Amino acid sequence: MYLTPYATLTWAYQLHYYLCFRTHRRKIVFTSADVETKLEHLIAEIATNHDYHLLEHQTYPNQLRCLLSLQPSHAIAKVVQTLKCNSARELSVPIPLWASGYAARSSGRMRISAVRAYLEKQATHHGYANRALPPIFRYRAQSPVILPANHASFDLSHHLVFSTKHRKGVFTSTVGRALTEYWLRVAAKRELAIDQISIVPDHLHMIVRIVPKVSVEEVALSLMNNGQYFMGKHYPGLLLANGMDQLWNASAYAGTCGDLTTGLIMKWLRSDE
Repeated sequence: MYLTPYATLTWAYQLHYYLCFRTHRRKIVFTSADVETKLEHLIAEIATNHDYHLLEHQTYPNQLRCLLSLQPSHAIAKVVQTLKCNSARELSVPIPLWASGYAARSSGRMRISAVRAYLEKQATHHGYANRALPPIFRYRAQSPVILPANHASFDLSHHLVFSTKHRKGVFTSTVGRALTEYWLRVAAKRELAIDQISIVPDHLHMIVRIVPKVSVEEVALSLMNNGQYFMGKHYPGLLLANGMDQLWNASAYAGTCGDLTTGLIMKWLRSDE
C-alpha cells in the first residue's frame, strides 16, 4: 500500500538550547567594556536576522554562553556556525576569533526525568491501564546510544508527539512493538537515538536524541515517513479498515528537555558566576 510521504509539518514547539563556545586557544579577548558590549549587540542582531530568539546570554573574557529559542527547522551546528562567522567578521579582534569546538545542551520547561515519568503514565492517563489486554506499548533503552559529532560536546534531547490521521485508533501493543523495532533499526542508520517510546492507539510520545548537524524537523519527518512506509507495507489492512490514506496527521509537537530546566539556566547566566 503506497502512502504519500510528508514534506512539511505544522508545528507546536518549544525548543531551547544552551550554547557555549570559546575563543581560539582560549585567548583573553573580551576584556574591555566596549568589545564586550559590541559582541553582545552583535549576537542579538545576528539572532534577530536569522529568526533565533535570544533568551539570555553572558560574555566572559574567553567565551560566550547563550540560551536560544529556535524553530524546528534550525540545526544546532548551522546556528553555531552562523553566530561564530558573523560575529568574527564584524569584531576588530585577532583572527581566528573562535575555537572550532562548542558545547550544546537542550533544556526545557521540565527536566528530562519529569518527561520520562510522563511517558510512563500514558496508559493510565488515557484509561487503558485497567483493560485485560491494554492496547499500549512502552519502550525504554537500557543504556544510551552514543552519538558522535566532530568538535562538539552535546546532549540534544527532544520530546516528540505524533498523532494518527483523524485520531484513528490503529495501534495495538503488537503493532506498537513492531513499529518501535523498525524505528530502532532506522535510528541506527540515521545518527539518532530513540531513548523512550509510549504508544497508545491514536498517538505516541517519544524521547529522541539527535546530532547537531540535523534539525528536529528532519528527524521527525524521517521517523514519520519511515513509520508510514512500514505500516503501509506490513499492516495495509489495518489502515484500509480505518479508512486511512495517510497514517499521521501532518502536524507534530517538539519540545526540548534536559538535566536542567530553561529557568535554571537563565538564572545561572544572569548570576554572572
